[in-house]
Amino acid sequence: MKYRKKGVKREHSIIEDFEKDLQALVEIGLAKSVIPGRIYTSPKAQKGDKIIKYQYDTETGAKLLLKKGSTIQEAFVITDKRQELRAYLLNLEHGT
Repeated sequence: MKYRKKGVKREHSIIEDFEKDLQALVEIGLAKSVIPGRIYTSPKAQKGDKIIKYQYDTETGAKLLLKKGSTIQEAFVITDKRQELRAYLLNLEHGT
């Protein structure tokens, strides 16, 4: 079943703690829509900080990588504001 909640498509689950971050991208106008991909986990469970990285530009926006410990998920963002999105995520990563 597919549906949207606050601009985030619900076809796949979202790694715990990332839902609000993805919704915030829509709410602050950096994304028109977010489409989460499959979740991949390593057999060696590791704890770690949550990280959102800008991977690369796509035809309609950008691909992000969500990571928490040994769990990784791709998220595709539909946006016309790639540079602003990249700068915003870089600031989050560096804690500014």
